[in-house]
Amino acid sequence: MASPKTAGGPPAFAQGFMSSSPSASGPASSRLLRKEILSYSAPWPVYGLDWSNQPTEREALRLAVGSFIEDGSNKIQVITLQDFAGHDGKDYNPNSMSDWVPLAETSSQQYPVTKIKWEPYKGGHRRSYDLLATTGDYLRLWDLKDDLDNDNASNTIGRRHPPLMRQQLAQKAVLANTKANFCAPLTSFDWNTYDPALIVTSSIDTTCTVWNVETQQAKTQLIAHDKEVYDVTFANNNAHIFASVGADGSVRMFDLRALEHSTIIYETTSSIPGMQPNNPQAAAQPPVPLLRLSFNKLDPNYLSTFHMDSSSVQILDIRVPGIPISELRGHKGAVNCMAWSPANTSEIATGSKTSTQMHAVLWNPRISQKNPVLIRILLLLDALGETKAMTTKFSYGK
Repeated sequence: MASPKTAGGPPAFAQGFMSSSPSASGPASSRLLRKEILSYSAPWPVYGLDWSNQPTEREALRLAVGSFIEDGSNKIQVITLQDFAGHDGKDYNPNSMSDWVPLAETSSQQYPVTKIKWEPYKGGHRRSYDLLATTGDYLRLWDLKDDLDNDNASNTIGRRHPPLMRQQLAQKAVLANTKANFCAPLTSFDWNTYDPALIVTSSIDTTCTVWNVETQQAKTQLIAHDKEVYDVTFANNNAHIFASVGADGSVRMFDLRALEHSTIIYETTSSIPGMQPNNPQAAAQPPVPLLRLSFNKLDPNYLSTFHMDSSSVQILDIRVPGIPISELRGHKGAVNCMAWSPANTSEIATGSKTSTQMHAVLWNPRISQKNPVLIRILLLLDALGETKAMTTKFSYGK
């Protein structure tokens, strides 16, 4: 394994800080050509975020950000580069300490969002609004529209009073299973990139539910695991296949065309470090929960997951179930986020935190049938401070 290169500064995502590499094209980006890290200090602890999937630079360089507040005053913001906040960059403020400014913000919500995602872009006619989805107490859909009343107001942030939002983030729908008297909290969800009408959610009640967001009705619900389900994701560009992980320590794959069966891709063993699977004591120990999973964006045969309180990430091949084909080891603290690159099948980003440091690592696990897996750490960012890396996302913008 090659020695990582370490650089001081904020990680790819942290509490209140985000960074990206802006495009070199266009007059707006030209002011930021030499800036490799762009920062935003949120007014509250940040938990989830997602890049816009729109194709233009102005729209692609937008982030939806969710808060993590315990007192019931949680919010969702949509932020953009300061260059794009006003028309033709007229509100650009080179003296501002922040590279990002808020475009829209929701009113206070009781619970933090457990995940936030923009609707996948499928081309075609341009709508007058963008669609967001969030999970928490329910699956909620949000419309992002232009706020015509504030269209002529300045959005420059170097002032004492809050900036006027140029857009509105309005709740479009709240989706819940009407057959149940109680809606168990939702832990995660994914939006189908092949058929954007479909969303799948996971819940602590051991179920996964597939929703049609156009009809706003549940398409199907199934008991996915023996314990709480912590994450769920569709295979990229596939309308039928999705996988989930949970507290029972298993990765399970489902096909909407044959839900009476599921495939267990991987299972954890004893929570006692170093104990072999064939040890009789291992069977008496509870399995280690799996917290997150992610399909490779370009090759759906591969996916990644990580254990609770683990510093490594497992790379799985669905054609070879049972054992990881590779493990990414290099974090000092417990891994809490990961994301595959949308542009390179061999790149994956992971994040972790210790008591004093955050790590965001970009890996290049080269997988070959003839040679063993070679893992090279391309980039490592360190940051000191009381912050938490909870979500990692690649931008689809060029």
